[in-house]
Amino acid sequence: MSDLGVLLPFLMFAIVMTGTPGPNNLMVLMSGARVGVLRTMPLVCGIALGIGLQLAIVGSGLGSAFERIPGFHNALSVVGAAYILWLAWAIANSGPLQMQVDPKPPMGLISGAAFQWINPKAWALSISVAATYIPPENHFLNLCIAAVILAAISVPCVGVWALGGLTFRRWLGRPRIASAFNVSMAVILVVATMPAVLNLSI
Repeated sequence: MSDLGVLLPFLMFAIVMTGTPGPNNLMVLMSGARVGVLRTMPLVCGIALGIGLQLAIVGSGLGSAFERIPGFHNALSVVGAAYILWLAWAIANSGPLQMQVDPKPPMGLISGAAFQWINPKAWALSISVAATYIPPENHFLNLCIAAVILAAISVPCVGVWALGGLTFRRWLGRPRIASAFNVSMAVILVVATMPAVLNLSI
């Protein structure tokens, strides 16, 4: 992950994927609005921990497959890039946030980490990163570095939703503002993906 041509697109992708609306961020947003930022931080840290561990575990399995099957890395990279482009389209057309009041207490560290294993967006994130942004050379070392970076990025990108709380709910519930935000995030997502696609050694 020392190559800036790989690192910078990975950072952009990680920021967009962890910072855009999804199960994690909506859960944190509601928790921040109901119980405040401090009481939501265990959930935020649990999400970050779970995302990092999931990437490490998923990527380790892919690493052995890369060694056994020539060309598998490139094939999976194409699939990951296609999914990312579809995801950008989905984000751009997702519309305003729709939220319901949840009276339950906020989830904690362990619950936040465990939730990633049933979170489709977290699975997509781990698979896409492992397939698209982790070089096959020194795969395990690069994977561990990426997992730590991803977990570290997740804390502020997810945590800001707790800080936003009611403000995010009010503004992103308006169709025009939500549309501008979603389209901007979709464009950034595509920009973050293209360098990885163009660098494929097919």
